[in-house]
Amino acid sequence: MSAYIVGRLAAVVPVLLGISVVVFVLLRLTPGDPALMLAGPQASRDELDAVRRSLGLDQPIPVQFALWLGRAVRGDLGRSSLLGSQVSELVVKRFGNTLLLAATSLVLATAIAIPAGIVSARLRGSPFDNLVMGLTLLANCMPSYWTGLMLILLFTATLGWLPSGGMYDVTGSGGLLDLARHLVMPTLTLGLLSTALIARMMRASMLDVLRLDHLTTARSKGLSERAVTLRHAVKLALLPVITVMGIRFGYLLGGAAITETVFNWPGVGLQLYQAIAARDYAVVQGTVLMVATVFVLLNLAVDVAYAFIDPRIRYR
Repeated sequence: MSAYIVGRLAAVVPVLLGISVVVFVLLRLTPGDPALMLAGPQASRDELDAVRRSLGLDQPIPVQFALWLGRAVRGDLGRSSLLGSQVSELVVKRFGNTLLLAATSLVLATAIAIPAGIVSARLRGSPFDNLVMGLTLLANCMPSYWTGLMLILLFTATLGWLPSGGMYDVTGSGGLLDLARHLVMPTLTLGLLSTALIARMMRASMLDVLRLDHLTTARSKGLSERAVTLRHAVKLALLPVITVMGIRFGYLLGGAAITETVFNWPGVGLQLYQAIAARDYAVVQGTVLMVATVFVLLNLAVDVAYAFIDPRIRYR
C-alpha cells in the first residue's frame, strides 16, 4: 500500500507540470494586453513598456515560465497585478468558500442519489424506476447557468424567499442562518448534475451486484431481500460510485466558476473568471495550479479508499 501511494504521489509532479505549461501558454495566446488593462487606454508606449517590464512580460515566454515555476516550487505563486496581493493569500481565502459550496452540493447529491439508485434498482421497471431515470436524464440536459437563473427567477423574483447572490446580506447579521439562505440555490444548482450522475451509477452498479452468485446463495439460505441488499449488495455496489463521487468533487471544486458567477459566490471559480477577464496571469495560474493539485490528491484518496472498502483489493 505504501509503495503504491508513493508511486502515485510521484506521478502527481509531471501531471501538475503539464497543466502549468498548458495554462501558461494558453494565457499568453489569449487576446488582450494585461499592461494595457492596467495602464489604461490613454497610456503612452513608454508607460506600457514600463508596465510590461514590471510584470516580466518583456521576457520570452520560456523565460517567463521558468521564473514563475522557480517561484512556485518555493511556494510563491506571484502577486496579483490587479489587486497587488499575494496570489497564495487570495486563493486560500477564496478556496474555503468554494470548498463549502462543493461539499454541501456533494452531500446533498449523495443523500438523494444513493437511496434513489438503490430503490430504483430494487424496483427495476416500476413507475418509480422510470421516474428516477427520467428525472436524471432531464437533469443531465440542464446547463448550470440556466438552472441558476431559473432558481433566481422562482425563489427570488417571484416568491421572494431567498437572496439572489453573495454569501451574506450586506446589512444582515452574517450568521449561520444568513449563510444557509445564501447557500441554498448555489448548492441546488451545482449539485443537480452530480445527483443525476450518482443515481444512475448507483442503480447500474446495484443491478450488477444483485445478480452475483453469492447473493443468490444468501437468498436461498433464507435471508430476506432487504437483508441481502443492505448487508451485502450496497457495500459492493458503492465501489464504482465512490470513484464517481471523488471525481465529481474535484469537478465541483474546479467547475464551480459558472455557478459562482451566476450567484456572485466569492469562491475561486468567481475569482478565476474575474482574473481571466482582467488578464491577471498570476491569479489564473495560481488558482488553476491549486485546483489541479486538490483534484489529483482527491483521485489518490479515492484509490486508497478502495482497499478499506473491499478487502479483496490489494495494491502492491
